Amino acid sequence: MKKIILTLFTLSFILSCKMSADFDDEKEVFIEDLISKMTLAEKAGQMNQYNGFWDATGPMPEGDYQKKRYNELKNGQVGSMLNVIGVDEIYALQKIAVEETRLGIPLIFGHDVIHGYKTIFPIPLAESSSWDLDLMEKSARVAATEASADGLNWTFAPMVDISRDARWGRVMEGAGEDPYLGSLVAKARVKGFQGDDLNDINSIVACAKHFAGYGFSEAGRDYNTTDFNHYTLHNTIMPPFKAAVDAGVRTFMNSFNTLDEIPATGHKHIQRDILKGDWNFDGFIVSDWGSIDQMIPHGFARDGEHAAELAVLAGSDMDMESSLYVSKLVGLVESGKVKEELLNDAVRRILRVKYELGLFEDPFKYCNKQRSDSELASDNNMKVALDAAKKSIVLLKNNNQLLPLQKEGEKIAIIGPLAGDKNSPLGNWRSQAVYNSASSVVEGMNKYKGNRIVYEKGVDLYYGKTNFHNRVKINYDDKSDFGKAKLAAATSDIVVMVLGEEGNQSGEGRSRTNIGLPGLQLELLKEINKINNNIILVVMSGRPLDLSWEDENIPAIVQAWHLGSKSGDAIAQVLYGDYNPSGKLTMSFPRNVGQVPVYYNFKNTGRPSTSIEQVTNSGYADVENSPLYSFGHGLSYTNFSYTNFSIDTDKLGIDSKINASIEIENIGNYKGKEVVQLYIRDIVGSIARPMKELKGFKSVELEPGESKTVNFQIDSSMLEFYTYGNKWESEVGKFHVFVGGNSNITEFKEFYLTD
Repeated sequence: MKKIILTLFTLSFILSCKMSADFDDEKEVFIEDLISKMTLAEKAGQMNQYNGFWDATGPMPEGDYQKKRYNELKNGQVGSMLNVIGVDEIYALQKIAVEETRLGIPLIFGHDVIHGYKTIFPIPLAESSSWDLDLMEKSARVAATEASADGLNWTFAPMVDISRDARWGRVMEGAGEDPYLGSLVAKARVKGFQGDDLNDINSIVACAKHFAGYGFSEAGRDYNTTDFNHYTLHNTIMPPFKAAVDAGVRTFMNSFNTLDEIPATGHKHIQRDILKGDWNFDGFIVSDWGSIDQMIPHGFARDGEHAAELAVLAGSDMDMESSLYVSKLVGLVESGKVKEELLNDAVRRILRVKYELGLFEDPFKYCNKQRSDSELASDNNMKVALDAAKKSIVLLKNNNQLLPLQKEGEKIAIIGPLAGDKNSPLGNWRSQAVYNSASSVVEGMNKYKGNRIVYEKGVDLYYGKTNFHNRVKINYDDKSDFGKAKLAAATSDIVVMVLGEEGNQSGEGRSRTNIGLPGLQLELLKEINKINNNIILVVMSGRPLDLSWEDENIPAIVQAWHLGSKSGDAIAQVLYGDYNPSGKLTMSFPRNVGQVPVYYNFKNTGRPSTSIEQVTNSGYADVENSPLYSFGHGLSYTNFSYTNFSIDTDKLGIDSKINASIEIENIGNYKGKEVVQLYIRDIVGSIARPMKELKGFKSVELEPGESKTVNFQIDSSMLEFYTYGNKWESEVGKFHVFVGGNSNITEFKEFYLTD
C-alpha cells in the first residue's frame, strides 16, 4: 500500500511539474507573439499608467486633458490604471481596452489596498505588533477578496520599508525597525494578497515597496534624501524585499528618495543588477506617483525626455502618472538613445503578470457585481478585523494592576477627543471604508452594562473636517470643555482617557517634528491627573509617540494604534479583560524626539555609554540612551517567569545545530499568551555588528500555573550577514544568544561557530 501511495504521489508530482512547465511555455510563447505584433507606441503604452481621469460610466470626457488620455486609452497607449473604483467603472474601461484598441490587451487595475478594502484592519505597524504571521496573511487575504470582488486586481502593498524614525509618517504602513521580522511579515502579506495562484478569482497582485531606502529619509521628512552605507543597504534595508521575491511577489514599486545620491527610480544597480539580476525577479517595477518626472527637481535629469531615458535604462518598467514613457519613449528608441529591447523587456514583464492573472483568458473576470455585493464588509470579514484589532493592542504599562477593569459597580469617566471618534480609528490609507464607520471606544465600553459610564470629550483635537490632502489644523487654544471633563473625572472611580493622533496625522506626507500628543491633549491629561490619578491612558496613533511624561505619571497605558473597523469593540474587550493583551512593539518608543532615530539593534561604538553621568562616552547628558519602550516590549494581565535557560553545546559547525531552551511559566492569575524572542549577538565581525539581532520567536499560551519548555534551533545560516567581502556568509567566532520576552534581555549563553 505504501508503495502504491508513493507511486501515485510521484506521478502527481511529475504531472504537476509538467503542467507548470507547459503553462510557462505557453505563457512565454503567447507573450512573445503579442510583442512581435506591437508598434513602438503600443509598447510604450503598456508601460504607461494613468490615474482614473473621468467617470467611465458617464458622458465622454470634455476637457482637453481628459480627451487626450481617453484617445490614448482607445489607441492602446495605456497599460494600467489606478484608483478606478467599483465593478461598473472598471468594466467600462476594460471594455474600451479589450474591444476598441487594435490588439485588445486588457488593463491591470491598481489601488492602495494597504490594510483592508471595505473592511479595515489595524494599520500594518499595529498588526505587526501581534507577531501573528497567520493573522497578517489572513487579513491580507480578506483585503484581496474584497478588492478583487470590486473589480481590482493589483494592490500597492505591502510596504516593506524598514524605518527607525517615528517622525516619518509612513512608519504606519510598515512592520517596524527589524529586518528579520519585517521579512517574515513581507512573506505573509504577499502570500495573503496573491494566494496560491494568481489566476484565482480572489487573488490580486502584490507590490513590494518602496525600493529602496525610503524608510531612511533624513530627519524623518517624507520624500527627503537618504544617507546610509552599502552594508546598511544589504543587512537592514534589503532583506524584506528579498523575502518578498522569495514569496513570489509579482511587482515592485521604486521609491522617491535618492540613494548613492541617485534617485531610486533611475538607480540601475538596485533595479537591474540586484533585483532583476542577482534575485532573478521576472515581474515588473512600477514607479511611484510621478517619480520619473521628479528626477528633474532632484537635479538628476535635465528634462522629461532625459528622465524617461534614465528611468527605462535603470529598469523602471511602468510610469505611474508622469506621462513621460508614453510621450517620450518612441522618440528615444528612434533616435537610438534607448534600445527597443529594453521596451520589449518591460512589456514582457507587464504582459506576464496580466497573463498570470488570467486577464487574457477573461478580461472581465473581476467584474461580478453580485460578488461585490456579497463580499464587501461581510460579517465574517468583520470577525477577522476584530480578532486582528485585539491582537495588535500593546499593554505598555499597568501599575497596581489597574487593568483589567471590573465589570460592575464602578463609575467610569471616558474622556478624550478620540473616545467617541468613529473615523480616526480607520487610520490613513483606509481605501473604501465608509466615513465614520469604525466602532468607537464609547460604543465598545457601553456594551458592558454593569458599570455607569459618563463621556466627555474634554477638548477638540482639531478644527473642522480633515481629508488625505489637507494637513490637520490642530487646536492649541480652545479649552472650553476642560471643565466638564474635570467634573466627570472628579465624580468617577476610574478615568479612561483616549488620546493620540487623528487618523490623518500619520501616513504619507505626515512627518512631524513634535511626536508628543498633539494640541492640548497633554495639558488636559495633566489637569485630569490632578483630580483623579486612577487613569487608564488609551493611545491611538500611527507611530510611536513621546510618552515620557505619561509613563512617569499615568499608572496604565494601552497602545491602541489605529485599529480599523472594530477598534472600539477590541479596545473595550481588552480593557475589561475579555481578551488578555499579548502584543509586542515592533518599533521602539523614544524618551523624547531628540533620541530619534532610536532602535534596539544598534552598534556598540568605541565608547559605549551606560549612564548619563559618563561624559566622554556615546550618550546624552540629559537622558538615557535606551528607548522608553523597547522593541519587543509588551505586558500581559498575567506575569511570566523565564528560568533554566541553556544551550546543549557551545560549539556550532557549518552543518550542525545548537538547541537553545528556556522554561516559561505563567505565575499570574490569568490565562495569557507570550511571544518568546530569540536574539543573537555576533561579538566580532569583518564589519561592526549590532548588539542584538532578532533571529526567532514563538508564541506560547499558558494557563495560570502552567509552564512549558520552549526550544529554538540555531544553525549557521542564522548567523549570516552581508560581510566586508560583499557577500552573504557566516563568519567563525564567538556569539551570544539571548532568549526572553523583549529585546532588553541581559542573560546570555556563549557559543562558537567553527570551521
